Amino acid sequence: MKFLHVSDLHIGKRLHERSFLEDQEYILNEILTILDKKKVDALLLAGDIYDKSVPAEKGVAIFDDFLTSLKNKGIKVFMISGNHDSAERIHFGGRIMEESGIYIQGRYDGEVKKVHLEDEYGNVDVYLLPFVRPSLIQPFAPEDTSARNILVAHQFVTAGEMVPERCESESISVGGLDNVDVSTFADFDYVALGHLHMPQKVGPGHVYYSGSPLKYSFSEAMVRGGKAPEKSVVLITMEEDISVEKIPLIPLRDMRVIRGNLEELIKPEIYEKANTEDYIRVILTDEEELYEPLKRLRQVYPNILRLDFDNSRTKMNESVSMSAEKVKEKSAQELFEEFYKKQNNVELSEEQKMLIDKICQEVSGL
Repeated sequence: MKFLHVSDLHIGKRLHERSFLEDQEYILNEILTILDKKKVDALLLAGDIYDKSVPAEKGVAIFDDFLTSLKNKGIKVFMISGNHDSAERIHFGGRIMEESGIYIQGRYDGEVKKVHLEDEYGNVDVYLLPFVRPSLIQPFAPEDTSARNILVAHQFVTAGEMVPERCESESISVGGLDNVDVSTFADFDYVALGHLHMPQKVGPGHVYYSGSPLKYSFSEAMVRGGKAPEKSVVLITMEEDISVEKIPLIPLRDMRVIRGNLEELIKPEIYEKANTEDYIRVILTDEEELYEPLKRLRQVYPNILRLDFDNSRTKMNESVSMSAEKVKEKSAQELFEEFYKKQNNVELSEEQKMLIDKICQEVSGL
C-alpha cells in the first residue's frame, strides 16, 4: 500500500499583500499528477489546510476541487486540522465524507481516531491526531502493534536536544511548552507530521515533516550548504518493510533572494539564468543614491515582494540602532560614568559616584 504525505497547504496565504491562490491551485494539481504517476492508494494530509480559521471563498473552492478529484480517483484521504485551521469547520461533514473514503478529524475529543485498512501484507491502522496542546493529550499507543501503524499529527516534535529546522512562516510557541519528544511515537511505523515548513526527518525512526508544498517566507529561500532548499512530498510504500522517498515539487513560481548592484541585476546575462516571474526579494548593494530602483527592477522582475539595501549606510544605521538599544539597557548613572570617562579620560572617584547616585535618585523621585 502506498501513501503520500503532504502538509501545511495554507490555502489563502498572502505575503506582502500578494495572494498565493494561483500558485496553490497549481501545486495541488502537481500533487494530483504525482498521485497518478506513483499509483498512490491514500493521501496523508497533516494539518494547516487553510492559512486562517475563516478561509476565503476562493480558497475553499480550490480545496473542494482537490478533494473531489481525489474521490473521483478512488484515493483515500486521511486529514486533520492544524493550528491555523478552525477545528470545527474542518470537522464539519466528516462522517458523511467517510462514505467517499475521506477521513477527517478536525477536533480532539479525548480519543485518537483510528481507521483500519487491509492489503495483501496484512493490517494497516491509520491514527488521526489533530493539533492540540500536548498537555491535553493522554499517552496512547497503537492498539495492535502487530499491524503497520501510521500516525498523522500536527505538532512540534523534537529529538532530545536536537531542534528541527524552522523558518519565519511558522507559528511556534516559545519556551518549549509545546514540544513533543519523538520517543512518544516509538510504537508507530510511520509518523506523518505537519507544523514545520521545512521537509525533514526527526529522530532515528520513520518520523517526517513533509514541509509545506510552497515557500511561504524568504527565510526558506536562503541558500543552505551551497544549495537552495527544495520542496517535496513524501511517498511511503508499506509492504513487508517500509520504504520512504522524497518527491520534488516544482512550483509555478519559486521564491528567491537575489543580491548585487542595480545595473548588474538588470543585465540579461544575469536575469536570464532563472525564472523572472518568481517571487523575489532584492538586496541592493549600491553605495550611491538610486533613482526609482524598484520601478527599474520590476521591468525585469515583476513579482518583487521586498526590496532591501546592504551598504555602508545601512550598516551604520544598524550600528546606531544597536547602540541605542544598549543605551536603553543602562542606568542614568552608568551612562554618566561612561560620558565622564570619554570626556576626561579618567574614572569618577568614589565620592563623585556617590554624588551622582544621589542626584539621579533625586531626579527620579526615589
